[in-house]
Amino acid sequence: MPVHVKSWKRFTGREGFKVKRGKVYLVGAGPGDPGLLTLRGKELLEHAEVVIYDYLANEEFLKFTGPQAEHIYVGKKGGDHTMSQDEINSLLVEKGRDRFVVRLKGGDPFVFGRGGEEAQVLVAAGIPFEVVPGVTAAIAAPAYAGIPLSHRDYAASMAFITGHERGDKAESKIAWDKLATGVGTLVFFMGVKNLPEICTSLITHGRASETPVAVVRWGTTPQQQTVIGTLQDIAEKVVRANLKPPAITVVGEVVRLRDELNWFEQRPLFGRCVVVTRAREQASEFKTILSELGAHCIEFPTIAIEAPPSWEPLDAAINGIATYGWVIFTSVNGVRFFMERLRLTGRDARDLHGARLAAIGPKTAEALEQYGLRPDLVPNEYRAESILEGLSGEEIKGKRVLLPRAMTARDVLPETLRRWGAQVDVVPAYQTVLPRERSTEMMERLISGEIDCLTFTSSSTVSNFFSLFEQSAILPVLKHVCIACIGPITAKTAEEHGLKVDVMPSEYTITGLAQALRSHFENRGK
Repeated sequence: MPVHVKSWKRFTGREGFKVKRGKVYLVGAGPGDPGLLTLRGKELLEHAEVVIYDYLANEEFLKFTGPQAEHIYVGKKGGDHTMSQDEINSLLVEKGRDRFVVRLKGGDPFVFGRGGEEAQVLVAAGIPFEVVPGVTAAIAAPAYAGIPLSHRDYAASMAFITGHERGDKAESKIAWDKLATGVGTLVFFMGVKNLPEICTSLITHGRASETPVAVVRWGTTPQQQTVIGTLQDIAEKVVRANLKPPAITVVGEVVRLRDELNWFEQRPLFGRCVVVTRAREQASEFKTILSELGAHCIEFPTIAIEAPPSWEPLDAAINGIATYGWVIFTSVNGVRFFMERLRLTGRDARDLHGARLAAIGPKTAEALEQYGLRPDLVPNEYRAESILEGLSGEEIKGKRVLLPRAMTARDVLPETLRRWGAQVDVVPAYQTVLPRERSTEMMERLISGEIDCLTFTSSSTVSNFFSLFEQSAILPVLKHVCIACIGPITAKTAEEHGLKVDVMPSEYTITGLAQALRSHFENRGK
């Protein structure tokens, strides 16, 4: 793949320079929370031709890359190395000679990330490189555990120390005699395995055995786990909690502030694993709300939104748009596809001036308002029956009504309007299809008990979910999983498939569903 000269100019500032060589960007991915990636890091990912990423680099960031970007996983964790460091170095040189490469590293590349070693290899090979610092886990993990590294009442100095030195070096580079009593707050990287030795070394060299210690696993992520103890007992407590790497260890009096400042783990859905079955294009809003409440969200879209098999019916309706008295939109997707088709046929929102508009709910209404269209009817309850209630006082008989909607949908709305004497044209503006999802992986997660809640936002998400599994196999593993449905129609479909619905909001919206989930789990307790 050739290097994109336009993109290259943007980052090098070399106008008129014909690129013959590549470049490597050593980018810090931060500690795990996707919100902690730097703007510069995101910008580089968007233009990358190759992304070489680590075990500790959140895979969410790969969504920022273009469709042609090559993704290469080189993760290393205890006893399981996809590639050795020498192999990674060779890969960087190979790809970096003529490609735009982002080397995505957890935390900060120059803080126990071997970024300096990789940069030396690039220099030796004559390959240009840049370093983009990242938020280091040494700062972020304690902060998300409610532990400030410095505080005027507790500590005025801090040190970052590796908890796992090179195995091929006979002598330690850690001056335990100076470190133990000379620094207020100590932060150890990768030290879970060596925690007993670390604690013993600090006590032997003068640190009080009752000094508070915190070990934070997967800091800044919904899987964060924190164990508190002292130098004397923390190693035993970590074993009892079965806490595994990756983890950061904080030693010092500042750990006493956790009880007062623990904010991240107190969020209402913290520790809950929620499956979002919405179409991938629409999942972000729901996922964002749930994540803000502390949930660990897994995207498992059971619907993909696509264009209909033919545009002819919709184009014919658009050509006759002036003849319709009402245009009724029953989803955001209906608005999006209809307005895009309107534009492609040489028209715009002004061509709807003769029709009255109805929207099934506030999100659909907002979608119309983005095009400068204000709906005449938005029912209080967001389903087809409520639209009918709103239209019952209107003079419908003899009017032409257009419903641009999904190719497969409930018929209660058009059938009722026809009984009232309206001439109704139901035209497919889009279709929902079954995506190719990793059902085997999802089944394994359900069987293991990892999943706390399964959410459905339409009848199609339910039906498609069950088309991915054998009903006799999936129902038993869902008995202890909370089933949440956005409204009564979706809930009815879920019940028809044998599910017991645990959560349904009074307001049939994404926000309403998220709040209903919050109430449900708060009532159940942690």
